[in-house]
Parts: sequence; structure tokens; C-alpha cells
Amino acid sequence: MIAGLTRIVRDVAVAEDLAQDALVAALEQWPESGIPDKPGAWLMATAKRRGIDALRRRVTLERKHELIGRELEILQQLDRPDLAERIDAVQDDILRLIFMTCHPVLSREARVALTLRLLGGLSTPEIARAFLVSEGTVAQRIVRAKRTLAEARVPFEVPNRDKLPERLSAVLEVIYLVFNEGYAATAGEHWIRPALCEDALRLGRILAAMMPREPEVQGLLALMELQASRLRARVGPHGEPVLLADQDRARWDHLLVQRGLAGLRRAEQLGGALGPYTLQAAIAACHAQARSVEQTDWPRIVALYDGLAALTGSPVVELNRAVAVTMAFGPEAGLELVDSLADEPALQGYHLLPSVRGDILARLGRIAEAREEFERGAELCDNDRERELLLARAVACRA
Repeated sequence: MIAGLTRIVRDVAVAEDLAQDALVAALEQWPESGIPDKPGAWLMATAKRRGIDALRRRVTLERKHELIGRELEILQQLDRPDLAERIDAVQDDILRLIFMTCHPVLSREARVALTLRLLGGLSTPEIARAFLVSEGTVAQRIVRAKRTLAEARVPFEVPNRDKLPERLSAVLEVIYLVFNEGYAATAGEHWIRPALCEDALRLGRILAAMMPREPEVQGLLALMELQASRLRARVGPHGEPVLLADQDRARWDHLLVQRGLAGLRRAEQLGGALGPYTLQAAIAACHAQARSVEQTDWPRIVALYDGLAALTGSPVVELNRAVAVTMAFGPEAGLELVDSLADEPALQGYHLLPSVRGDILARLGRIAEAREEFERGAELCDNDRERELLLARAVACRA
């Protein structure tokens, strides 16, 4: 809805307000009138009517000839009888919206936050946790980003090919963060949110088709397909998390595995230094091709993480590298790396730091310390299912 309305009114803030107004109207009316046969069409038609009313009021108040001409043009578009039926054909609109919200006029942080909010359906707290920043900071970024786009009159379009590279990095980051929120939800009662993974995969496939010779686009799509292949095995019959070592690999989607491996080959064949998404896809490929945790090529994964850490400088990557080092060279080596990250500002309050440390301590037989780390990780975790898993591991240590 937001994408379709933005195409018409050319203002993401106005489009979001109209969409929210329509949803409020549905919450008020549908309990009495019943859900209509075409809920999407009803919502778009309601938003359209509210948009017409708002634009007419603006025309009446401002009385500027140039503005009147523009508003009348928008009114004509809004009044098209077939518009409500286009709610199911918004793929192009969504692609235009994602490039609009990733326009260079916005800061990198603002681009990602706004796109996640409008296209990913993520709440402000979820975005804040994804970036390890405060909710207030994210809220300010979103408000300022909408205002900046409106003031700069950013066009609602996919940029020309010569302008694509400058916006591509932010677009890829947004898509991957949406996928990650679906793959391992930061909060709530579900550990995975498959709909978000599907949205990210769809956007990734659109980009890959549009930019077939861009290695990182192909690399990101390969990464998401390889990760998505494990979704069915990541939860048990009651929605409880199932860690990689305990997953039934027969439940992995082997069609997605093959698509991901083929995409990784395409990315590597395009040449040049491997980017962060292609490196992560290569790591995921090591897991996808192994029959068990023990048969996984952990030394190769460590080498890939070495390259990824050098490229990104991310402490989260360093934490993941410590896990791989533990599996390849023993828990003592892994613990040394984890302890070196204890004072990293970006990892303060990050539940996976004590969780990883607890796992390594348990491998070393330091059970009491491991229990404390699992309990601390549970306190920091906002996802109900993951918190239950950490508490269960703490209880097992106590036993």
C-alpha cells in the first residue's frame, strides 16, 4: 500500500499516513461489517479517498497555480477506477520505493532505517536492536529521512544504471537486514518469521535479474537462498529453536541449496575481490555441503571469516569467527578470541556474546561459569523462544 501510494503522491510520509488511516478505518468498520471480499482493494480505495480529501484541502488553502496544477494531476491519478485492483501488482512500486528510500540525499543510517520501517515492516525497537543503537536514535532518523525526501523532491523511480552503484550498497544492506530479522527474529514469541525472509528473497531476485553482472547482488541472493534452505529445520514441532548441530539435515530445502550454490558460482565467476555477501555465501556453502557438523570444513570457514573480518571490521563477525575457531582448533583458542571482545562497545548488551562464551565454557567443562553466561544471555535476549533455549541450557548446566 505504501509503495503504491508513494507512486501517486510522491511523498513517503504522506503515503504512510494514508495507509495507516486506512488500516485504522478497517479496525473500526470490519468488526461490524465483516471483512470485504477484497481486503487489499478496500484498504487502497479508503486510502485513496482520504488522499483526495487531504489534497483538496491543501489546494483550497494554498491557492498556488503551480501547486494546483500538480495536485489536480495527482487527483486524476487517485481517481482512476482500476487503481484499487493494482494492489497485487506492486512489485515495481516496491523496487522504486526501496531505491527512493536509499537515495544519496539521506545518510547511510537513515536510508537503512527508513527502508526497514516502510518495506520490511520492522518496528523501531527491532531496527534499533539490528543496529545496536537506541530506539530514540532510530525514531529521529526515520522522521528526518521522510522530511529530507519530501524537501528534496526525490523522484519515485529506479535510478539510471550509471547512478545505481552509489545506492546499491545501502539497498543490499537493507534487504539482508530484513532477511536476518526473518531468519532470527530479535524479539517476539517466534524465532523465525518466514514472511520476512520471503520478502527479502523476492527483492533480492528482482535485483539479481536487473543487475546480472553485479557480483555482490548475486552473492547476497546466494547467501539468502542457502540460509533460507535451513528454515524448516531451525524450529521444532512447537516452534522451539533447533541449533545447527541438532538440525535434521534431511529437512533442509535442497532445491534452495542448489540455487544458492549456483548463485555463488555466478558471483565468483564475475571476477574481482570477493565482497562481504559473497564471502558469507561461501561460508554458508560450507555448511550446506557438509553431511554433519563434524564433517564441516571448519578451517576453510575460519579462513573465510578472516577475509570477512578484514573487510568489515565488525565485532559481530569477529564473534562468529571465534565460534569457527572453536570448532576448527579447539575451545581454548575460541575462548581467547571471545574474551578479547568483552570490552567492545558495540557488543555491550548483545546477548550472543555471553551465549557464545557459555557454549565454549561448557565444552571446556567449566559448567558453573557456563551456566552464569547462559543466564546472562537470557537476561539480554528479547526473543521469547531464544530466551527459553538459553534458560534451558542454564538449567542443564545446573543439573
